[in-house]
Amino acid sequence: MSSERLIYLPLGGAGEIGMNAYVYGYGKPGKERLILVDLGVTFPDMDTSPGVNLIFPDIQWLAERRDQLEAIFVTHAHEDHVGAVSHYHEQLGAPIYARAFTANIARRKMDEFGYSEKSVRTVSPWPEITEAGPFKVGFVPISHSIPESSGLVIDTPAGRIVHSGDFKIDANPVVGEPFDPELWASLAAPGVKALMCDSTNVFNTHAGRSESTLAPEIGALIKGAKGMVVSTTFASNVARVKTLAEAAHGAGRSVCLLGRAMRRMIEAAVETGVLTSFPKTVSPEEAKDIPRENLMLIVTGSQGERRAASAQLAQGSYLGLKMKEGDTFLFSSKTIPGNERGVIKIMNQFSELGVEVVDDSGGLYHVSGHANRPDLEELHRLLKPEVLVPMHGEHRHLREHVKLANSKKIQGVLAVNGTMVDLTGARAEVCGYVETGRTYLDGSVKIGALDGIVRDRIRMALNGHVTVNVILDETDEALGEPWCEIKGLPEEGNSRAPLVEVLEEDLSQFMGRAGRKTLADDDKLEDGLRKLTRQSAQNEIGKRPEVTVIISRLSD
Repeated sequence: MSSERLIYLPLGGAGEIGMNAYVYGYGKPGKERLILVDLGVTFPDMDTSPGVNLIFPDIQWLAERRDQLEAIFVTHAHEDHVGAVSHYHEQLGAPIYARAFTANIARRKMDEFGYSEKSVRTVSPWPEITEAGPFKVGFVPISHSIPESSGLVIDTPAGRIVHSGDFKIDANPVVGEPFDPELWASLAAPGVKALMCDSTNVFNTHAGRSESTLAPEIGALIKGAKGMVVSTTFASNVARVKTLAEAAHGAGRSVCLLGRAMRRMIEAAVETGVLTSFPKTVSPEEAKDIPRENLMLIVTGSQGERRAASAQLAQGSYLGLKMKEGDTFLFSSKTIPGNERGVIKIMNQFSELGVEVVDDSGGLYHVSGHANRPDLEELHRLLKPEVLVPMHGEHRHLREHVKLANSKKIQGVLAVNGTMVDLTGARAEVCGYVETGRTYLDGSVKIGALDGIVRDRIRMALNGHVTVNVILDETDEALGEPWCEIKGLPEEGNSRAPLVEVLEEDLSQFMGRAGRKTLADDDKLEDGLRKLTRQSAQNEIGKRPEVTVIISRLSD
């Protein structure tokens, strides 16, 4: 029996939606040659990660084995699959393989960091394969909400793996390749040892809808609108942007694209030949001179992003363009769970301006890019895998997908981030666990989620902050009274006296009764001043703020 094994290890994307990163390995335990599928990001929120720019998977385990890493394969150009390739290139160094559209986006990211475009290699779709150590990898076209999405066939000495990537079954996706059931069925011919499968919509029991079904409803809405029409959608959904633009032209309106991401995606689609026709657009400067009833803006910010074009318009204007009473704003998108607050805020801001806000609550203006339960079952039927490992989903999605697989007599394996699965034998088995987590991009620096930096930021936001200053001479005698500076705290407390004065009086009394040992020991003095400040603030304002104590000592 061979001592080599085939392993699967998710570092991100399993147990959450976002920051996908999936490792496959083959070889002797601990010495496997490795490939990585996708390397994405997720986005912060003000409640749990204030001030953070982006969130990445923790790749320490993989970085420590970079000499075993053969290649990185990117299934498609969504940020949660490609967004971290440039941020981690220095640590991993492996060549990146992707199809033309995804490679175009990846190269733009690499260029921003000064990396060579040659680090990203363009590959053609199946049956072309790329050899990476013991792996032979092919990109199989599959429909999704971004052009040139692909599942991967990963052939190994231990059998064939199919990695679905994000997908839906769509015979007419408007832009990009339709789902080809015959092609996907052919992949099962040599036998599929394991299918790693998208789980996002496993709870939706309705058959998925085609992207092409939206055009009539969107067209009717725009034709019936009176003032200016603005619509937002995911910038990466090139098919939707095209549908919106064509509907606008059909209604006699000029089209203006607003937002860097929106323009970048359309440019990449044109450059790579994915998009062969797109209605003529006008610049923001030209748009200002076009009558409102003859203009449509397609803008970024469908998820309530504070700096995106949608939010700027809701707050007043963007690039000199303003929304007014009688205009229409269309959300041709689904609000991702967790983003509801930002989206609702924008809706209310538009409502206050007298703008008619239309969302997708009726299901007329958006379809998901992910497979509903019937579509998942169809892929299971076509591939006939021995093992199914759900991915791309929260824990409840993965668990439900395992139950679905087991009901079809397929072995389902629940493997959240950090779970290593041995796929070598007749039955898949969990063979170990790796510590995983999150890495934050905070400004221009990467920090660990458990480093305490963001935690301290949250505590300051919740509790406010006090800086306490004391000066002592060379004999450990206080020079003058302690003084305080407060931030994020009320100026007066229960005693109706200024909070700073109350704190300074209590601190002064503490310094007066402190013994020699305390005054001579910075650690003891700092601890005493901090505790007293927090207790005094608790008595005055009902909060225990964060406290920074600065002790200055004068020397001869």
